[in-house]
Amino acid sequence: MAWRIRTLDRPVDSAIPGKPVLSAFSRLPVFRAIPAIPPPREWPRHPVMVAVACALAASVYSLHGLTKLRTFRTGTYDLTIFDQAVRGYAHFRPPAIPLLGVTMDRGTDYLQLADHFSPILAVLAPLYWVHDGPATLIVAQALLFALAIPFLWLFTRRLLGTAPAYLVAVAYALSWPIAQTVSVEFHEVAFVPVLTAAAIERLHAGKRLPGLLALAGLLLTKEDAGLLVMGVGAWLFVTGRRRLGAAVVVAGVAALELIRKVLIPLAGGRTDERWYFSHLGADLPEVVRTAVTDPLRVLGVLVGDQAKIDTTALLLWPTLFLCLLSPIALAALPHVAERMLADAPNWWSTAWHYDAFTVAILFLAGVDGTARLIRWLRRTGRVREPERLGLLWAVAICAVALTLVPHRPFNELLRPDFYAPDARAAARHEALALIPEGVVVEASNDFGPHLSGRDTVLWWDYRHRRTPWIIASAGQDLRGVIDDYVRDGYQLIFDREDIVVLRLVT
Repeated sequence: MAWRIRTLDRPVDSAIPGKPVLSAFSRLPVFRAIPAIPPPREWPRHPVMVAVACALAASVYSLHGLTKLRTFRTGTYDLTIFDQAVRGYAHFRPPAIPLLGVTMDRGTDYLQLADHFSPILAVLAPLYWVHDGPATLIVAQALLFALAIPFLWLFTRRLLGTAPAYLVAVAYALSWPIAQTVSVEFHEVAFVPVLTAAAIERLHAGKRLPGLLALAGLLLTKEDAGLLVMGVGAWLFVTGRRRLGAAVVVAGVAALELIRKVLIPLAGGRTDERWYFSHLGADLPEVVRTAVTDPLRVLGVLVGDQAKIDTTALLLWPTLFLCLLSPIALAALPHVAERMLADAPNWWSTAWHYDAFTVAILFLAGVDGTARLIRWLRRTGRVREPERLGLLWAVAICAVALTLVPHRPFNELLRPDFYAPDARAAARHEALALIPEGVVVEASNDFGPHLSGRDTVLWWDYRHRRTPWIIASAGQDLRGVIDDYVRDGYQLIFDREDIVVLRLVT
């Protein structure tokens, strides 16, 4: 007969027969009240490591952007424009962007929503209560780009495993679209990778509500974000969730038309602005009609320039083209097509921030495409242990990301001269000190971000608006322009190392 004695940590079996005292002793209240000590909890290794990865990525992005700001390598376009808009929200005013409004002859109360529909910028307003200035936008963008990492990690771990999940996170963090966008300071695209990654990962996991909320947030980033939403709907439709997919596609189309034809005009914009497809039609329905009735014409526009082909190939290369095996790639297709069909060469180029709109989608598609390839190989039995392919692919795309670093802006972080002070830093700071606070000042591209936190900054475009102050980098080729301002009633109060400060006196 066995007897049970409850001790401090666990019950112990005793095989000592004829000892009823042990049984009675074990039933004493003091011993019955002592719970078993649970085993120590496992250290939450993966959440901590993913958080560390996010922090490292955000730190690298912030270091790059803040160094450029400190060394006068950021631009009045577009950093100052976004700074003015977010400051308006932070002060509970309309998001006016006087820099662009005056340049376009729309006045100082021209709204950012009339230029690009990005009301999501308002969520950054509380950050301006902590630090009011363009540096806040640079750090905010760094954090937003890094926040896509957890969703990429979750998606990859679910399909390929833990080790590939970390490798995909690194490949995304170092990818050339992110590097290129970080180098051009700040744009509304900062919100897009995390929202697209969250939407697709959550919807893939069967979490409909958070996925749809992410898509709703995506519609607030820019007037053409409905294309991304349409693409996600197409992915849902072809993967079996037809009602949901169709509803999402309709919502994306409706948002496109509502924002462009109703909301932007209500904010003071024009329906014909930011429309770069007149060669295909006057609006979206006409472009669709052209695509249906004359597809060869549309195809010719898509591939009519070598830059378009190069950009498309470079977008697919970080996933070794395996993103093409996944229907998730449909989510990126409308936005990529929009860029390549436009008559704006900047949109075809890889030199700006447009590739960041689809980078997270293509990485998710690459993961899904690899998983589909593994399943096919397992069914056919053509490859022994096809599961290893996921890890090999993840290692390879990390190698691709690393090989592209020397050819993209992150390579600057490896050069000591990147951190060196601007050669004219002393003269620049002395010139900035001459501009009073609270004035209207025209500034050249290098000075705007350093003044927008305290002054109303306009673009210096030589148009003689009789703005009270002007500060600019003016080389020898602009000396005649400076002389014209002096004859027009300005006093040249600073002129050193091709940096000038002019004050209106008459």
